[in-house]
Amino acid sequence: MIVSTINVNGIRAAVKHRSADNLGLLPWLAQTRCDVVCLQETRADDEQLAQALAPALDDCWHLASAEPHLKGRNGVAVLSRHPFQEVRIGCGAQEFALHGRYLEVDIDAPGGGMTVASVYVQTGEAETPRQLEKERFMLALAHRMKQLSDEPRDAVVCGDWNIAHTENDIKAWKANVKKSGFLPSERQWLGELLEAGWVDVVRHMHPDMAGPYSWWSWRGKAFDNDAGWRIDYQLANRQLAERTVAARVERPEAYALRWSDHAPVTVEYR
Repeated sequence: MIVSTINVNGIRAAVKHRSADNLGLLPWLAQTRCDVVCLQETRADDEQLAQALAPALDDCWHLASAEPHLKGRNGVAVLSRHPFQEVRIGCGAQEFALHGRYLEVDIDAPGGGMTVASVYVQTGEAETPRQLEKERFMLALAHRMKQLSDEPRDAVVCGDWNIAHTENDIKAWKANVKKSGFLPSERQWLGELLEAGWVDVVRHMHPDMAGPYSWWSWRGKAFDNDAGWRIDYQLANRQLAERTVAARVERPEAYALRWSDHAPVTVEYR
């Protein structure tokens, strides 16, 4: 199984961007070897999402989605080459049930069943109600992941976590120690998930190095200088993580080739 995750920064923009040059999400889907692709920040309702992805659906991809409750915000989805056995929206907290931030699917994958979740942890703002909302969602997400870890199935939670875990996960870490996304409490929360048995498979495959980053600002020379953040993760339970063969960030070769401010994070499990 090859699983990828990508914050598309608006599905319609990702589909239309530079389409004349054979770039964008649809050409990427047409050539990828991935079995499952998790999407975040679709910023579209279910009907708009299906319309944008119609060529991929015609090419036998299956789609599950959780539309946002506010226009132009959030929205997560999962594309799979294998049919879904079950689809579950939300991580169990009523406050976020309709926010379009968490979607979970069961897939009858080759060699056994797998649970794949697409998650979008919202951007916070330190010492504001927005940060408190982010922390409430983090608490609900951790509770659901504890439940998943107690189940016998392979499981992986993929998405944009909007948290850089260590200094190796953000280029300009000294300038961000008091900002949401690199707050000590956020980093501790992510560390507790790892201590509980979840494995950051990209870091496991690329230890003791800066990056590989998965997000770069559109502004300035951030991309050209690789001044990014590693905030897109695949956290796999131990039994699945042990079967990781390869993990990479599909960073475009040039700024002009980007179709999102994030890059796909792709992991191969045997």
